[in-house]
Parts: sequence; C-alpha cells; structure tokens
Amino acid sequence: MTRTASILAVGSELLGTTRLDTNSLFLTGELEAIGIPVVRKACVGDGWDGLLTELAFALTRAPLLCVTGGLGPTEDDRTKEAVAALLGRRLVRDGEILERLRERFRKRGREMPEVNAKQADVIEGAVVLPNRRGTAPGYLVEAEGKTIVLLPGVPWEMKAIFAESVRANLTGGGTPPGVHRRVLKIVGLGESAVEEVVRPVYEAHRGHDVTILAASPGEVQLHFAARGTPEEARTELDALEADFRSAVGPALFGRDDETLEGVVGALLKGAGLTLAVAESCTGGMVASRVTDVPGSSAYFLGGAVTYADLAKMEILGVSPEILEARGAVSEEVAREMAAGVRLRLGAASGLGVTGIAGPGGGSPEKPVGTVHIALDAADGTKKHERLVLPGDRAMVRRWTTSAALGMIRGWLMERGGAG
Repeated sequence: MTRTASILAVGSELLGTTRLDTNSLFLTGELEAIGIPVVRKACVGDGWDGLLTELAFALTRAPLLCVTGGLGPTEDDRTKEAVAALLGRRLVRDGEILERLRERFRKRGREMPEVNAKQADVIEGAVVLPNRRGTAPGYLVEAEGKTIVLLPGVPWEMKAIFAESVRANLTGGGTPPGVHRRVLKIVGLGESAVEEVVRPVYEAHRGHDVTILAASPGEVQLHFAARGTPEEARTELDALEADFRSAVGPALFGRDDETLEGVVGALLKGAGLTLAVAESCTGGMVASRVTDVPGSSAYFLGGAVTYADLAKMEILGVSPEILEARGAVSEEVAREMAAGVRLRLGAASGLGVTGIAGPGGGSPEKPVGTVHIALDAADGTKKHERLVLPGDRAMVRRWTTSAALGMIRGWLMERGGAG
C-alpha cells in the first residue's frame, strides 16, 4: 500500500483568477478514505520546463503522484509527454484507442480532428484507464518504486475514472482503513450560534476534530472525521451525527452533498405539494436554486421577478395603497407578493421576497440589507421574517435565497415532512 501522495493540477488557467482547482479536494478525500494521506498539493502552468520541474519535485515528496489536466488534444496539453520524458520512455500510438476515438466522433456525426490522435499515444508500460465520458484516457505508470496516476482535468471525467479504475488499482480491491469525513449543513443559524449549541457535543467527543464553517451566506457547516474501515468509521460518524442533530435541531437540513434546494424539493415532492415564488431583490435567484435540482418540474410551477412597483401591482396584484403607505420593502408587500404568486399559478405554497440588497437605497428605517420574506400556503399557513443582513450585494442576495428556502422547509417540516 502506498503510504503518502502528492497531487499536481496542470493548467495555466489554474494560476489565474478564473478557474479553481477543485479536483484536488475530491482526490484528497478519496485517497484519505483508503489510507493514503496527501502531503503536498500544487498547481503548475502548461509550460514545458515548469511542468518537468514540478513533476520531478512532486515525486521526491511522496511515492504516489496524482496528476490532473493536460491530457487534451491541443499543443499546450503536455502532461503525458512530460511524464514520458521524465521517465525516459517512448510514447506509443495505440490503434484500439485511436479507433475508439474516431468512433466516438462518428456517433456525433463528425469526423475526428487529427489533433485528437495524440490522445491515443500511451506512455510505454503504462496501464490505460478507460474514459467513458470523454476522449482523454487516464494512465497509471509504475517507475522505480513510484506510482504516477494521470487523470483528465474535467471533473466528471476524472471522478469517474478514479472510481472505476484507480481506487481498485491502489488498494488491490481491498478495503483498507482510512479517514472518512462527514459534513452536516445548517440553515438559519449564524456561525457563533452554532458554536454555542454544539460545544457540549464536541467536548464530549474530544477524539474527533470538529470544524465549524460559514460555508456560504445563510448556511453553516460542521465538518468531522473518523478513522477506520468504511464500516467502522460509519458507526462513529453516525453516533456523532446523531448527537449534533439532537443539539442543533431542525436547523440541520442535510449532510455531505445534499443541498438546501434539493432537500426542499424532496419534501415538496414527497408531500405532493407545489411551489411558486415572487422575487424582487433576488432577481430570480430563488427560482434558479429551486430549478437547479433535476426533476424540479414535479413541484415548481414558476416564478415572477417583479422588480418595479408597477410589476408588483399588475402581475401579483399587490395593493397600490399598501405600496404607497408601507413601501416596496415591507412585511405587507412581501405577504401580498407570496399570496399573489400562489393564487395566480395555483400553487400549494407561495414565497414572496423583497429587500434592499445595496449598495445604495437604504435609509435609517430600512438600512441596506433589510429583507422581508413571506410564505402563503393553501392550508392557511402564513409566515413572515424580517432580516437585516450583513455584507455586500451578492452576500445579501445569496443569504436571502437560503432564508427563503429555509422558510419553505420549515413549513414542510411542520406539516410532518422528514429531513
């Protein structure tokens, strides 16, 4: 079993401001779970000299090196060539891989560009790791006690190849002990409030490192881990999770890859209920999050972005007198927006969101960050929440969407939903 690993992400774009290396996060979790701690991560550009230098240095730090990116068809995709040069090996064109590439393009009604032929070049002695989702295969190369795994930079291709081919190669098909992590997700409580309610739990579990993170505006996460086989770790993690759930209560909405919009969608679908939303300051962001979930058409009927007062009146039926007396950012208007969109779309529930996202438009009575969220349901339920949120425009808007989704989830939970 390889004891430690380095990860190298290849791509000049990763050294700029437009692209983050998220592949290393996935690989770290997967390697830790099979007992291989990561001791180094790095990003390197596409330049030949820099790539060779980083590859050579990474191999001095750990006996396993996982490299992502640089396996494409273009001239600046040089990872495979650099590894071959570093090891003093040839690149050999594989006829079967080449034909599979040509067939992949034919199925799409195109002839393969000749530049793609280089993706059929295999490092002498390497194990080819098939890529069912893209054109660039992965490779596993053994050399002088070192193992090099080359993976595409496209995340869904990289993850699939690791799951289908790499994990078994590194473990021999067994299930070695490792570090297994869990994330619990909370809405409606700030970071300090979460700290207060969970402190007794992690003091009672001092053998576990617990991290509290304000992961995104309006949502807080609890991160913790256990060591052992998957079964052993799961038992420990389940016990710790149960204690956290008991301490936090209904504000804890999900774990790991679950999202608030996904949890809300599952509750709506399970209850056979529908949702419509009316938005002002969020400009359609609530609807966007709801419809990010596959299958959301089963419960989401639609939304209205009513930024102007006239739109609130003509589309949602908000009272002109209420707008004049209370202003667009008010409890009364949020309630009328929620009721109006629900009735017009025939939904079981309606959300209304109005506020001042900034940076201008605030006043002493209604400072920037003031938001009103309302729920109007066909079962007679009516809810309202006023928030004064911190941060810039983007933070206020994102926080508002989480608060709105939290409100609809709260109503569904009160009706007897699970989640």
